[in-house]
Amino acid sequence: MHEAARPLLLANVQLLDGSTADVHLGAGRIQAVTATGAQDPIGEVIDLSGHLLLPAPAEPHGHFDKVLLGGVDIGGGPGGLDTAVAAWYTARQSISPSDVRDRALRAAKELLASGATAIRSHVDVGTETGLIFVEALCEVRRLLLGQLDLQIVAFVDFPLRGVAGADNRALLVDALAQGADAVGGAPYRDEDPSACLDILMGTAFDCRKPVDLHIDETLDPDSHTLGALAEWVLRSGFPYRVTASHCVSLGIQRPDVVERTAVQVARAGIAVVTCPATNLYLQARTHPPPMPRGLTAIAQLRAAGVTVAAGGDNARDPFNPLGRFDPMEAASLLVLAGHLSPRAAYEAVSGAARRAMGLEGGAVEPGSPAELLAVRTSTVEGALADARAERAVFHRGRLVCRTRHERYFTTPNPEWTSSANRPTGTSPTR
Repeated sequence: MHEAARPLLLANVQLLDGSTADVHLGAGRIQAVTATGAQDPIGEVIDLSGHLLLPAPAEPHGHFDKVLLGGVDIGGGPGGLDTAVAAWYTARQSISPSDVRDRALRAAKELLASGATAIRSHVDVGTETGLIFVEALCEVRRLLLGQLDLQIVAFVDFPLRGVAGADNRALLVDALAQGADAVGGAPYRDEDPSACLDILMGTAFDCRKPVDLHIDETLDPDSHTLGALAEWVLRSGFPYRVTASHCVSLGIQRPDVVERTAVQVARAGIAVVTCPATNLYLQARTHPPPMPRGLTAIAQLRAAGVTVAAGGDNARDPFNPLGRFDPMEAASLLVLAGHLSPRAAYEAVSGAARRAMGLEGGAVEPGSPAELLAVRTSTVEGALADARAERAVFHRGRLVCRTRHERYFTTPNPEWTSSANRPTGTSPTR
């Protein structure tokens, strides 16, 4: 149990409608949103003049066992994803639990500083690594208790079917018993995706856990695991949350197939997490023109009523040599490559991401959880564009991180150093 958060007033914040307000926090929730100065403060006051207050983002899809390992040259060949997987399988043979813990802790803190107060990480589970990655992430979760929420998905290795898969199946169950929150896997990569799907969903049902599966992370238009997953959920009445990550092949399938699948996914209540950075990097490397973008059918899924979230996926590892540990990066890519509006893109990394993770949040209104991000800017566009923007992050009604910047121009012109004429966004904060 956490000690109840003390009352806190966020004064003079700007809201999305352009108005300025005071936001009153207490008991981990937003208690009231009032006109500036209209209500006497109770408890501590933090003046956030010049800051836009947003619902805090979340990271719904990471791989913290891989993070910060460093990128590799996967070349321009057709096996972009396969080459990255092979590089990871080689690297993981010599990785220690303490190494995983330290890299994951650093990545989680970077994401928290960016504003993400909830993170979901997939970690490998199987005969090659046992449960060491799950155990390391459980330790990270303990170390960050009270600062952010960390969910762990047991991403089980192949094989899963038959006698050959018995040990991996058993390790998946053990991982769930030892602290993993959800069942993960990549059934589309199995020779028999339907049988693999039965095993993963059956295990989740028996263990009473949600699932978050890597689905159709391929540009093969004949990969239809997403539709099979929706049919499985609808047929069985599966009672726990279901998330389908990537869903790349849906982006290049026939319009009638896309529409039919999107309707099925909506009926089944499945959330879809697109991972623009990694999929733009790995997919379509040798595809002849016109080259697909490697993203799922974002617009069609949204039109059907599907919760579509966005995640950073990999960062500075064999699957993505870049990544700045900031949900604003994923949102920016949704604007540029997915053609969403800035507000819709931010919703994908905030409210939609939290719904995909089974969490509350996503609004600045009375009664909502006090999961908030204040950014020194006046617009959502500014928040997405300026990675350097000063930020204040609130988790369960507490200030858990604040980032400030100072910039100085070494110029003899006195007009450049006066507060009245300093370029926008460069004013030092003390």
